[in-house]
Amino acid sequence: MSEASNQRKYPKVGAKSTGSIPPSELIEVVEAAARAGAEVVMDAVNKPRNVAYKGLADLVTDTDKMSEIAILEVIKKNFADHLILGEEGGIAGDTSSDYLWCVDPLDGTTNFAHCYPSFAVSVGVLFQGNPAAATVVEFVGGPMCWNTRTYTATAGGGAFCNGQKIQPSKTDKVEQSLLVTGFGCEHDDAWNTNFELFKEFTSISRGVRRLGGAAVDMCHVALGVTEGYWEYHLKPWDIAAAVLIIEEAGGVVTRMDGGKLCVFDKSVLVSNGAIHAKLLERIAPATEKLKSKGIDFSLWYKPENYVTDL
Repeated sequence: MSEASNQRKYPKVGAKSTGSIPPSELIEVVEAAARAGAEVVMDAVNKPRNVAYKGLADLVTDTDKMSEIAILEVIKKNFADHLILGEEGGIAGDTSSDYLWCVDPLDGTTNFAHCYPSFAVSVGVLFQGNPAAATVVEFVGGPMCWNTRTYTATAGGGAFCNGQKIQPSKTDKVEQSLLVTGFGCEHDDAWNTNFELFKEFTSISRGVRRLGGAAVDMCHVALGVTEGYWEYHLKPWDIAAAVLIIEEAGGVVTRMDGGKLCVFDKSVLVSNGAIHAKLLERIAPATEKLKSKGIDFSLWYKPENYVTDL
């Protein structure tokens, strides 16, 4: 399947432009905000954690909160009139703005709490509802040898890792692919369905990994480390940055039923493009079956009065 045919079959999720703000100016602030959060995380990574619970297995640490404060400080200093959606702080700012910042100050908090190397700081900004600029700072290494890898993208401007242009793998067979999925905190029908998908793809691919950091998992597809990733029950701050990075790298992004994705959707499937249709042959029917059971796949959340072209 050629890149051109992928583009025709799977609609783009990225913004058509960055609006009145030049891409270079927008990505500069996105990168600075993500770096500010990453500095907080790096300072804390080898120190004891103060862990609390938002749910039965949904962790939050002081580092999540401090990272978000640092990120928001950079955003507000540069764009005081923009709308912001943070995982910890919720919605803030002017809902009449064309720009919405989606901030995950520590994606993969459970991994961070255990010093397991699959977590990141993710900052994406939407223009009229579509991703326009993105940065994900991935923490790599492990205890006593931490480092970072920084992914960036702007709509129409390509995707980069540590300043070098990246692209997905060209593997076109599921049997030769390494795949990734994730399981959220809600142990519901979607969670059970995904375990069935996990087992099915494990039997026909080179393996399915479950690392626990959505932004990292998606960026690995963009980098060509893995060929595909899917998950139910994600939030806008989980995907807003990474889906643009994948698309700009040359990969494909849809919902798990195969429909056009927006960052407010509740499921995501990303791939190198070459195996996307083959993944959907199994994933889309499973998702449609969940819909037939009455599982809600409407938009997770969209700020009231936020102007989009969705």
